[in-house]
Amino acid sequence: MNKNLYVGNLSYKITDDDLRSNFSEAGEIANASIIKDKFTGQSKGFGFVEMKTEEGAAEAIKKFNGGMMDGKAITVNEARPKKEFGAGGGNRGSGGFDRGGRRGSGRY
Repeated sequence: MNKNLYVGNLSYKITDDDLRSNFSEAGEIANASIIKDKFTGQSKGFGFVEMKTEEGAAEAIKKFNGGMMDGKAITVNEARPKKEFGAGGGNRGSGGFDRGGRRGSGRY
């Protein structure tokens, strides 16, 4: 089963291929990707590496967490699952406009 790792504090120059190349030292990689801003295409300074085995993931964390990559100490740990949207409360509707187009709760 594949194991997803979070890789943080990356230099903005690091590419998907750089991640793949470095992490392949710990085991076989299913996927490696840098997260980028959708408007500018600039790296956000973190990414994910999906290792093919639990053993490879454990080795990657042991080998690379706190290590240096392009002059920066990186963080490597097990990625947390994505949170589901729509679950839970929230403060929907507050602070919106009323029917008359006025902002707020009606207190003036």
